Amino acid sequence: MAQLPWRYSTDGISVALRVTPRGGRDDIDGIETLSDGRSVVKVRVRAIADGGEANRAVTELLAKALAVPKGRVKILSGATSRLKQVAIEGDPRQLGETLRQLTAFNAKD
Repeated sequence: MAQLPWRYSTDGISVALRVTPRGGRDDIDGIETLSDGRSVVKVRVRAIADGGEANRAVTELLAKALAVPKGRVKILSGATSRLKQVAIEGDPRQLGETLRQLTAFNAKD
């Protein structure tokens, strides 16, 4: 099993994502290993990648899935890319465990 696509910090976690805009639904599709060996959480959103719509949909989806306020989800890098790094503030252990449960059903290596 590859490493987890998130890292723990004192105030939350940082998650590597691969986003599919116009994906038909807003959902977390599991974990994928990229060709360079990095792991990412696969996320799809209905929104189009225009004017920040998809980014907004991604932060709202993660906030809802992890039960944190939207203001606690921030895109650190990759705002104009499919590959993003997102920071989520909160209890790192609880966030990590919730992410593990959300992605466990759909893990693809």
